[in-house]
Amino acid sequence: MTVDELLQNEEVRIYLRKADEVMEAIGYTEHGLRHATLVSQRARDILAQLGYPEERQELAAIAGLLHDVGNILGRHDHEQSGAAIALELLRKLGMPPAKACDVAAAIGNHEADLMPAMDVTAAVVIADKSDVHKTRVRTLNQIPDDIHDRINDAAESSTLRVDPEKKIISLEIVIDTSKGSVMEYFEIFLDRMVMCRKAASVLGCDFHLYINDTQLE
Repeated sequence: MTVDELLQNEEVRIYLRKADEVMEAIGYTEHGLRHATLVSQRARDILAQLGYPEERQELAAIAGLLHDVGNILGRHDHEQSGAAIALELLRKLGMPPAKACDVAAAIGNHEADLMPAMDVTAAVVIADKSDVHKTRVRTLNQIPDDIHDRINDAAESSTLRVDPEKKIISLEIVIDTSKGSVMEYFEIFLDRMVMCRKAASVLGCDFHLYINDTQLE
């Protein structure tokens, strides 16, 4: 089973669409097909550049695609409900139990402070937390009052780089400081950056964050 096959599956596409509809209804940034496919691609790319087997790359891509499917049932504990939904779906579609469990573990732990030391989980965590961009903002009139919308709107670009020789994973963000400050970014994303650092260590790497070309330790 491949992520491309899942993207062609009507049931999967409905799940992704309905999950994002719930997020839109409660005023959250975009969590739909754009976010899911970007996280999928980045998760695969992380493991590919670090030399992991293609099978692990594919599992990371699948977990990245489905990581937010639990939002169908609401934002609270969406990672746990998402893991259960994905496990049932993937087993129904014929994925072997061991592989389906690895995908479910990555989904179930992509918001965890103490993530398990698993390659697929770590790749999904970094891929998910690195998606900060103005295209995720749905409603411009919420920007003045919503710090998440404001910082995403201020993010002109977010680029994830992997240096396999130096064992460094870097997130480079360009912020329009006329729209949002670096301090505001840290106010809402510090926990996520800590998770990225932990996830990078699982992959034997250091994690570096750059904002407007300045490295922030």
